[in-house]
Amino acid sequence: MKFVRRGAVGLLAMCVGVLALLVPVSSASAAGPMTGPDPWYTYSGAKPLAEFKPGDVLKVRRSRYHLMGLPTPVKAVQILYRSTSALGEPTANATSVLIPKGKHFKGRAVSYQSFYDSMNPDDGPSRAVRGDLTLGGLVNIAEAGVIAPMLTHGYIVLLPDTEGQKADFAVGPVYGMNTLDSIRAARKLRPGGLKKRAKVGLIGYSGGAIGTNWAAALAPSYAPDVNRDLVGATSGGLLVAPAHNLKYISGSLAWAGVAGMAIFGASRAYGVDMTPYISDYGKSLAPKFEVAGIADVLYAHPWLQWEHVVKPRYANPNSIADFVDIVNKINLGQAPTPTIPIQMVQGTGGWMEGTGGMIPGIGTGDGVMVAGDVRQLMRQYCDRGTTVEYHEVGLSHIGAAIVWGYPAYMFLLDRFNGKPAANNCASIGTGNSLAPEVFVPPAG
Repeated sequence: MKFVRRGAVGLLAMCVGVLALLVPVSSASAAGPMTGPDPWYTYSGAKPLAEFKPGDVLKVRRSRYHLMGLPTPVKAVQILYRSTSALGEPTANATSVLIPKGKHFKGRAVSYQSFYDSMNPDDGPSRAVRGDLTLGGLVNIAEAGVIAPMLTHGYIVLLPDTEGQKADFAVGPVYGMNTLDSIRAARKLRPGGLKKRAKVGLIGYSGGAIGTNWAAALAPSYAPDVNRDLVGATSGGLLVAPAHNLKYISGSLAWAGVAGMAIFGASRAYGVDMTPYISDYGKSLAPKFEVAGIADVLYAHPWLQWEHVVKPRYANPNSIADFVDIVNKINLGQAPTPTIPIQMVQGTGGWMEGTGGMIPGIGTGDGVMVAGDVRQLMRQYCDRGTTVEYHEVGLSHIGAAIVWGYPAYMFLLDRFNGKPAANNCASIGTGNSLAPEVFVPPAG
């Protein structure tokens, strides 16, 4: 309860920070929103993309940080940079470097991973930063509650398009590599970029937690040059083992449609054609998921189950070899272990958002994320020497986000200021097995 009270009180201070950013600037001083396709996101230079290193800067443009389409006094430098796809191929991705007005820390930055959760590349946060009302502007203004205090206290904020320019929804490795290469690009930006050895904190909730935790996990191997300067990672509402989440939200009131987004998003990222396995009803839903945002599916497909969208012989998800391969690749429990301090908040009040309670072998969660999976991941990190501060709160996915924000902000401030991170590993209970899924031959 102490953690919940602290988060609720801090919410007011964060709202004040948002209001401080809403002082409009002259429209003449800021580039306006784009209408139609934006060629800036496409790299077409003479040098092959594969010849660039991950994190190399490809293009730069300058704007203002917009909230609900309105420009603020905060400068935004947008970078198109080289990153890596789920299949290991070179990609071009975008990030926004938000620079506070007045004096600021050039040697400290916070990488904020957005929960924009969309199958549509046009919903990326870089579009919202430039002034587009992506997802109705709701994600943009909600996330300002966490971003604004950091800016008002002089921290540069990095805001990567974690899903990439093909919107690889729920594909954690892509989120992680895009996040790490965004930090590399911000360090290479001249003028106005970060210092070469700038300290960086990672933060994000829900979809943003995917980027935050995969970045922390991949950093030691994929980006050791970044890992040595990471001060910590804080997140909440985390997707760990997608196969478990599929069972958890199947047939739920609010979140059932998210499974469709995850299935189609992951298969798209890995080049897998799910058509042979999908029922006629599933095929009728496919166009709705191909460019859907989270607001399009939340409460839009109540009681939808896996069995409704696949052919009868594939009623067991593990009977599809491609599915098993994909969910094992994006199982965070099978990823490397972070070497930086971790703070994690997980809700357990899923009943508030219409998701049932104790699913056999899965347990409860916040409505969309499984508490037992997150708990076990934290225990796994503890066993391997990572410093972990873990909290469970009896709230839904949305409710837990509200109380997470302020303690998360304070966690990063303490890391930047050199304070030892809290460690409650000894009190974290047991969770679910995070072992790889096993293929089961289809019925019939």
